[in-house]
Amino acid sequence: MAAGYLEILRARHAARLLVGTLVGRLPNATAAIAVVLFVRAGGGTYSLAGGLAAVYGVANAVGQPVLGRLVDLYGQPRVQLPAAVVSALGMGVFALAGTDPVALACAAMAVAGLFTPPLEGGLRALWPSVLREEEQVHTAYAMDAVAQEVMFTVGPLLVTLCVALWSAQAALLILAVVGVLGALSVVVSEPSRAWRSAPREAHWLGALRSPGLLALLGAFLFIGIALGSITVAAVSYADAHGGDAVYGWLMAGIGLGALLGGVVYGARRWGGAPERRLRVLVALLAVCYVPLMLVPGPVAMTVLAALAGVFLAPSIACAFVLVDRHAPAGTVTEAFSWLVTTFTVGASVGTGLAGPVVEWGGAGWGFAVPGVAGAAALAVLLATGRVLAATGRGGVVAVSSENDPNRAVEPRFSSGDRA
Repeated sequence: MAAGYLEILRARHAARLLVGTLVGRLPNATAAIAVVLFVRAGGGTYSLAGGLAAVYGVANAVGQPVLGRLVDLYGQPRVQLPAAVVSALGMGVFALAGTDPVALACAAMAVAGLFTPPLEGGLRALWPSVLREEEQVHTAYAMDAVAQEVMFTVGPLLVTLCVALWSAQAALLILAVVGVLGALSVVVSEPSRAWRSAPREAHWLGALRSPGLLALLGAFLFIGIALGSITVAAVSYADAHGGDAVYGWLMAGIGLGALLGGVVYGARRWGGAPERRLRVLVALLAVCYVPLMLVPGPVAMTVLAALAGVFLAPSIACAFVLVDRHAPAGTVTEAFSWLVTTFTVGASVGTGLAGPVVEWGGAGWGFAVPGVAGAAALAVLLATGRVLAATGRGGVVAVSSENDPNRAVEPRFSSGDRA
């Protein structure tokens, strides 16, 4: 198992790109908790903290596909690094000015979120040029998903450590600097500087003109809803079973389950069509959410949380393969960025849905929301099976920077135009 991952990390530039991307994305992974801690340290309310974190999240969801399209058009260095610098400046203004006036704080958070560079989509666009074998690319997608779980687990711990050692303001400023350094490490690398998007046909929808991509986004909107609802239900459960420590164990359990599932999934070579495999993985993901409704004691609940996370990273890794397959030529970074945005929006919706459910029926019914959302994701994949299989003949993906199922020239657009 370790040999497969070591083979990828030994490939030239691979480790640097992976680490640089993860470091560059730390501000995005930790923004919510960093903002809350900073606002509370300044005497602000939880409502204000949540509102500012929401501004950042919404702006980030809007900015990722927009910046992703710009990356496809103009290359990674010309977009990623300037965006990272502007985002860091927004975070820095917020850290230095504080929450008074509120309008300035909201504007700073909007800038920080809107200009967060699409490093995640950029890395996935680079893998085929760094790794020459198809199976290595698929393994890299799984390793990428696993690394995300580590980042979203370790990142908040690093923020709280910075706050404990220095201050919440220092944590925000450090995150801003670290984000720029991570982006810089990526964009000065040879693969990033040499990467060019495939020629693209002009279309205002960009990547969204692909029916297969729309089907994937629909399914992962519901998976995002499932994850967002779990966080709220877990808070309600923890309040009745021991407080914040129990909540931490539940979230760590989900992260550990996803980590183990992703590691095992990426270590194996999978045959067959990836769209069929994704349906199986999402079905198992939905089934593993159901036992959470039992709400047993904290130890057993932590085990169930780990089980609920096992098929998350494999589902995401398999979706990466299909995104690459269904992205129209010249839109691969934008397509991956749309997946990030959809997932983020889904998590926000799930948080909003689970709140009233928990207030009405308690944590048990709150944990029913992810089960229903998982079933809805599976239903979307089943209903769009033919669309997803349209480019999935034989389950083989050609290793290239992009794989285009929509190469035909759109009506009213010449092949020389660029979107």
